[in-house]
Amino acid sequence: MKEIIEILKQNIKLIAAILAIGSIVGFVIGKSTNQPTNTSPNQHITESTHQNIEESTHQQTWTCSMHPQIKQDKPGLCPICAMDLIPLKSMQSGGDDVDPNEIVMSESAAKLASIQTTRVEIGNPVKTISLQGKVQVDERNISELTARFGGRIEKLYVNYTGQQVRKGEKLASIYSPALLSAQKELLEAISFKESRPGLYTAAKGKLKLWDITDKQIAAIEDKGKPQAYFNILSPITGTVSMRHVALGDYVKEGKALFKLVDLSKVWVMFDAYESDLPWIKLGDEVNFELKANPGEFYSSKVTYIDPFINGKTRVAKVRIEVSNKNGALKPEMFAQGVLESEIAGNSSEIIVPKSAVLWTGKRSVVYVKVQDRESPSFLYREVVLGPEAGAYYVITEGLEEGEEIATNGVFKIDAAAQLVGLRSMMNPDGGAAPAGHNHVGETKMLMPGMDEAKFFVNGACEMCKENIETAASGVKGVTHAVWDKEAKELTMHYDAKKVNPEKVQKTIIAKGYDAGDLRADDKVYADLPECCQYSRLEKASVWVNGNCDMCKATIEKAALSIDGVLRANWNGETHMLSLDFESGSNDVDLVEKAIVNAGYDTKKHKAADSVYNELPPCCQYRD
Repeated sequence: MKEIIEILKQNIKLIAAILAIGSIVGFVIGKSTNQPTNTSPNQHITESTHQNIEESTHQQTWTCSMHPQIKQDKPGLCPICAMDLIPLKSMQSGGDDVDPNEIVMSESAAKLASIQTTRVEIGNPVKTISLQGKVQVDERNISELTARFGGRIEKLYVNYTGQQVRKGEKLASIYSPALLSAQKELLEAISFKESRPGLYTAAKGKLKLWDITDKQIAAIEDKGKPQAYFNILSPITGTVSMRHVALGDYVKEGKALFKLVDLSKVWVMFDAYESDLPWIKLGDEVNFELKANPGEFYSSKVTYIDPFINGKTRVAKVRIEVSNKNGALKPEMFAQGVLESEIAGNSSEIIVPKSAVLWTGKRSVVYVKVQDRESPSFLYREVVLGPEAGAYYVITEGLEEGEEIATNGVFKIDAAAQLVGLRSMMNPDGGAAPAGHNHVGETKMLMPGMDEAKFFVNGACEMCKENIETAASGVKGVTHAVWDKEAKELTMHYDAKKVNPEKVQKTIIAKGYDAGDLRADDKVYADLPECCQYSRLEKASVWVNGNCDMCKATIEKAALSIDGVLRANWNGETHMLSLDFESGSNDVDLVEKAIVNAGYDTKKHKAADSVYNELPPCCQYRD
C-alpha cells in the first residue's frame, strides 16, 4: 500500500494533466450532443409511430372476441378459450364509411364461433303441414224423414239402426184417417175431371204434398177406392242412422221418423291452425291415413276452407271429399293427413333459414354481413316475418335479394354486440343495458322524470302477454310495460303527473285480466279465448301485528307455506296482509295459525310468549 502511495506522489503532475484533458473533452462532447441532429423525415415518423404504438399499447384495453367480459390492459391469451386477445376498439369499426354499430370479429374468432353465412334468395316457399281430423258424414247426403200427416205405425220394416236400405224400399206402413179423407176427395174429384179440372188437380196436389208418389196416386185411381195403409218409402240408398218410432206408435204431423245417411261418399274434416291457413288453398292435395287402417293411404283435394276460426280451439276446418264405396271410412274415425303446399297465391318470396333469425316475440333480428371488410363484420337488422315455411321463414320486410346474412352462430354475434354496448336483440337502441331491466324481448332504460311500478296481473299465455302489455302501454303517460308470465307481474315505467298504477290496473281488468287487488268482471273473463282463461284467484285480508321489514319477510313466508296461497303482501303501515288463494283453497284460519307459530299476533290468535320472545329485538312489537 505504501508503495502505491509513493508511486502516486511521484506521478502527481502527470495525473493532473490527464484529468484536465479529460474534462475538456467531456465538455466538447456534451455540447455537441445538445445540438439538434439532422435526421431524415422517415426516420422521425418511424420513431414517432413507435412511440405512439407504445403509448397506445400501454393505454389500450384488450378483450376476447368470443368472451367480451374478459378485459386486460395488455395483449395475451383469453383465460377461457386461449384465443389471442384483440384491442377493444377493434370490436367496432372505424372510418368515415363504416357504421359505428358494426360488429367486427377476427377470422379465428369467427371460425371458433362457427359463423356461417348465406345469400338471401327469392323462391317459392313450400311447407309440409300435418293435419289431424275426423271422418264425417257428407251433410248433403243426409235425409231426415218426418210425418207429413198424423197416423199409427202399423208395420215397421226397419228394425234397427245401421240397417242398409235402397231407394224406394219400404221403411214402415202407416194408417192415417186424414190420408183416407184425402183419398176420398181425390176419387170424388175424378168424376169432375172433365168439367172441373182444377178440383181434380187440387186433390191430387194435396196428396203429393204429403209425399205420396205419382205411382201410388195412380194405384188409388185404378182401384177406385182408398187404401187404408200407406207405405213410407226410402228417398235414398243408404244406412239408417236413427230410428225415432216403434211399432204401434201414433205419430203427429211433423214428428221425426227416420234419419238416413248415404255413406258412399264422406267428408274428412281436418283442423288447421291459424299459422297454417296461409299455406292452404282450394285444390291442394291431402294424403292421409286412418288410425283404424294403418299403412293404407288415401288421397283427395281440399274442397272447402272454413271462413271462421273457432274461438275456443283457435282452428279452422279444412274439408276433403272421399269416395267410400267399400265402407272402409266410417264416421268419427281419426285421420292423420299431410299437405305439401306452396304459400297461397304461389308468389315468389324472400326466404331465409330459421337459424338466421333471432325472435323475441316482439321483434325479429338478423345480422347482415358487411361487404368489403378484411375481417368478418356484421350489422344488426330488424325484419318482419311472414309465414313459417318448414325450416325457413318468409321475410316480408327488412331484407333484399343478394344480401349476405349469418345463418349459424347468430346468437354469439348478438351476445358480443350486447356486451360491448352495440345494438342487439336485447338492446335495440344500443348502449349498456341497465341493471334490473333485462326483460326478455325488451330492454328499456328508466328515463329521467319517470317512475317504475310493479304489480300482480293474472294471465295464462303469450296472447295474454300481448293483450296485457298493449292495454297498459295504451294508457297515456305509460312509456314502457312488460308482463312476466311466470311471475304474473307487470313492470311499467310511467309519468306520475299523468297516470298512476291504479288507473292502469283498471284498464287491464277491462280486458278481462285480474290486476293488483282488482278483479275483472266475470262476463269479460268468460269472453276470453279458452287458452287465456287463467286460474282465477280468491282474495282475503288478515290483520297481523309487526314492526319492520324483517317482520314483513317472516309473515309473508309463513303465509306462503300454506298450500293454496299463491301471493302474500303485508303492509307495515296498515298491518294488513293481502292474500291470493287458488280457487277453493282459501283457508284463512290455517294461514293465521302459521303466522302465529312464527311469533306474530293476528286478530283471532295470539302468538305464544315463548315464541314471541325469541324474535329479534327490532321485531318485538308488543308494548
